[in-house]
Amino acid sequence: MSQESLIVLATLIAYKLLLVGVGVWVSKRNQTESDFFIAGQGLGPWVAGLSYAASTSSAWVLLGFSGFVYLNGFSALWMVPGIWAGYVAIWLWFGRRLRSETAEQGHVTTADFLAGGQSAGGKRLIGAVAAAMILFCFIFYIAAQFGAAAQAFETQFALPRVESVLVGAGVVLIYSLLGGFWAVSVTDMLQGALMLLVALLLPIAALIAAGGPSGVMATLQANENAAWLSLTGDMPAMVLIGFIVGVWGVGLGALGQPQLITRLMAVKDEAARKRGFQIAIIWAIAVFAGMTVLGLSGRALVGAGSNGEAVFYQVARDYLPPIVGGLVIAAVLSAVMSTVDSILLVAASAVSRDLGVARRFRGQEVTVSRIVMVAIALIAVWMTLALPSTIFARVLFAWAALGAAFGPVIVMRVVGVQSGHLAVLAAMIIGFGLTVFFNAMGALDASTLSGPGAVAAQWAQLPGDPFERVFPWVPALLILWFGRVRAAV
Repeated sequence: MSQESLIVLATLIAYKLLLVGVGVWVSKRNQTESDFFIAGQGLGPWVAGLSYAASTSSAWVLLGFSGFVYLNGFSALWMVPGIWAGYVAIWLWFGRRLRSETAEQGHVTTADFLAGGQSAGGKRLIGAVAAAMILFCFIFYIAAQFGAAAQAFETQFALPRVESVLVGAGVVLIYSLLGGFWAVSVTDMLQGALMLLVALLLPIAALIAAGGPSGVMATLQANENAAWLSLTGDMPAMVLIGFIVGVWGVGLGALGQPQLITRLMAVKDEAARKRGFQIAIIWAIAVFAGMTVLGLSGRALVGAGSNGEAVFYQVARDYLPPIVGGLVIAAVLSAVMSTVDSILLVAASAVSRDLGVARRFRGQEVTVSRIVMVAIALIAVWMTLALPSTIFARVLFAWAALGAAFGPVIVMRVVGVQSGHLAVLAAMIIGFGLTVFFNAMGALDASTLSGPGAVAAQWAQLPGDPFERVFPWVPALLILWFGRVRAAV
């Protein structure tokens, strides 16, 4: 192993030991389900803000978004306003209701909020359907993150893919099992800080290596076509509108993500919520700006033809000293872990609490939740190895499906509309089902189909995926509106 690889490895080992140490440190705080799943609703602003930011961004920002900019050029920047709008909506619009109702009603999971105000039977049905959707989507989501971790180890140490996936999964499991939501949130705070540092250092190094802003633009103008350099991507007006709606739909999907909603449920008071938003949005602006610069500078440095999601590593390896390169790889693993630990915890809560598994083992709820977490991680490891896909594609599918299933219900509850449990169930199923449908249509060859199938496949393949990410919200919201029974308290 080279000296450079040894430095990177030493950095990673020290970092992983720190994360495990956090898990051990907070392990004694987990006495109840509320402690294990939402930290007893005791998160302060720095932990809540940075852990939210790290969880919502994950490897798809460091690798996926920078690669998206690298491949698509300036038109990719239309995604950013939608992402930032999602931060504003969740913290400033959803946040007050999520936090206050959690304190008043003793909610522990997102499904508890979705089912708020329903009968006991309605709550059980909503919880069971929500749990099934969470499990389905989060297996894909976790597999995407494990794939990102494997890519980091493969790139730096030439480790086989199986060993790479197992190492990343093992560390996340250890501290998540020990510390629950407390450990997840504290480690996510540390990981968010590291991701921010690297999102500033790496783009600056790439920008300097490419000759500064003027050098980057001169190189791009000399080598790239007009579509890559244009904010419109040379798309016709109606296609451009669909593209913008689709990429803004990524931010819309945030409104239904359980791993993000629980952060707001866990904030300790209103002052912490408001301060947490300021911290989270400053982080988001800095990181997305940095990854934009990296994508553009990386294109100028390495040219077209590279794997977009590997540009991050290539720039780190070629233009940073080894010790800083170790930090960069640690940042990718931070992005992976900050998402995997959160969604593992949410998936475990869906099975143990929302499906009622833990109720059969009174007094052992936390132990049951830990067993479920291990089982989910093992399934995701298998999927990572058996079903290769890009990080960006896997994450955005899971993100859109859960957003369309839960987002409309949460929006209606926040604005004061209480729908009957059958309407809630129908809205969840329709929103989720349409997302899956358009995702499947997008993988088909429209030229081999006829009639409505060909039309659906053509719609699903529009740039930006507006039908997959946005359209499913429309019938779901209509169902909830017409199925309303009274104004929510």
